[in-house]
Amino acid sequence: MKIAIVSGNDEGPTELNAFDNALTKAGIGDVNLIKVSSMLAGNAKVEKLPELKAGSMVNCVLSTVTSKNKGDEITAVVAVAIGKELGCVVETTGINQSKEDIKNEAIFMVKYMMEKRNVEIEDLIVEEASHTVEKVGSVVASVVYLNDDIIK
Repeated sequence: MKIAIVSGNDEGPTELNAFDNALTKAGIGDVNLIKVSSMLAGNAKVEKLPELKAGSMVNCVLSTVTSKNKGDEITAVVAVAIGKELGCVVETTGINQSKEDIKNEAIFMVKYMMEKRNVEIEDLIVEEASHTVEKVGSVVASVVYLNDDIIK
């Protein structure tokens, strides 16, 4: 299994436009995202996001938060734990919370998921996107499941 871990942040005139702009900055704005739960095959390989075919149906774990309150500090995080047998992904968000606290929460949750499955973590990756809202802001962090059908 191959995955890419991406993030983006941006502003827009509306909440939807801000979200779309953040997706575009993350490299996943021109595809249809299908939110999936948080399991990976064993020994998943993390790759740089390739160029995706526009309009493709793309499976992902997606963490996102949008705000229209000027000055809000918004953060989206994904944490990925990879083991030999399987891997887990968690997503979490925060508004006006410490980025470190949000990251630590994600790390705690993904470690717990692996521990409950008795799987040793071989690799742990955390990706976050943060943004201070000017008018309408959005952040996204995502684990994108890659396959040949979606790659340009």
